[in-house]
Amino acid sequence: MSIMIVDDNPVNLIVIEKILKSAGYSNMHRASSAMELFDMLKIDNPSSSDLQIDLILMDLMMPEIDGIEACKKLQQIEELKDIPIIIITAMGDSIKLAEALEAGAIDYVTKPINKIELVARIKSALRLKYEKDWHKENDKRIRSELQLAKNVQSSVLSLPIETEKIRIEAYYNPSYELAGDLYNWYPIDEDRYGVMLLDIMGHGISSSLVCMFISSVLRDTITKFVTPELVIAELNRYMNRLHNDQNHLNYYFTAIYMLVDTKNKTIDYVNAGHPPGFLMNDSGKAIPLANGTCAVGFFEEMDIKPGRITYTGKSRILLYTDGLLEEIEEAETELPTRLITAVQQKGDMGLHAVVDELLDEEVQNNHMDDICLIWIDIP
Repeated sequence: MSIMIVDDNPVNLIVIEKILKSAGYSNMHRASSAMELFDMLKIDNPSSSDLQIDLILMDLMMPEIDGIEACKKLQQIEELKDIPIIIITAMGDSIKLAEALEAGAIDYVTKPINKIELVARIKSALRLKYEKDWHKENDKRIRSELQLAKNVQSSVLSLPIETEKIRIEAYYNPSYELAGDLYNWYPIDEDRYGVMLLDIMGHGISSSLVCMFISSVLRDTITKFVTPELVIAELNRYMNRLHNDQNHLNYYFTAIYMLVDTKNKTIDYVNAGHPPGFLMNDSGKAIPLANGTCAVGFFEEMDIKPGRITYTGKSRILLYTDGLLEEIEEAETELPTRLITAVQQKGDMGLHAVVDELLDEEVQNNHMDDICLIWIDIP
């Protein structure tokens, strides 16, 4: 452990050094003023300094910059603000001591220095420093692992697809490192496409793990069962495998799955407790995709009521999660009038023009829930 002693009195420096040496501390540095301390720490660029300090013992009354101002300065430097500071003072002024503690010092010792008291306070401060450093390193490791998990999670999302028969893309803006929204689309054959959008309960690690579990079985489920009622029923079977009666853990997700048939011009779908998406035909009328069932994972058996929409001419389908509705203040059970208006006015300019019309930059950078919007154009 490395300890820095800051005092303008040479006698005090010597006394404190002797106390520390007798207590077994050998790695010590000294500074005769706050300015000298700042120079040694290279306060303008701390990362360039080779000096690593674990604790600062600082005199309260010093010329030019006193201990209080020095504490305030160090607290403003990200790389230095976590170094514990113990104030050493001959003053009995409780107001000054309170100012020092408010400025960033964690403890104080009064002069004349009591050896036992000083060593005890140093040990306590170093122990806290060790624990804080451990938590910082652990947080850094967790953040690194979360970033890796985020990259893995993002890799399973479908890429935009554009053919002569259909164009599918998505706007996806998660609110956390790990999100609970998932979308995928798969070509079933040359005319049919399966499109899934789902929203796992909750946020963070638990929801993302469920999300990854579902993504691992989604492709095989859609390509094998194809029709919406069978796909939703099969996903419900998988979700029931996650239930743990002993711990009362029940996972579920809302979803909307559709089978777009560009040859027969039909859209078969099931809405499982999800906000109703809609099809907008070339006349600008929005037709809701509301038929379906409860959320997936609630019950072992589901009463599924599929819906079918036929279309002619140019059509556009919008699917979305409740995070979008929360930001534009629309009810989850009704067609979102603001979204419909934005599509009518900005639809020819594309997906991102519609998003920019609905969500300002501040909302897109700072929002409470995952935001997902799927855009399907059928020429």
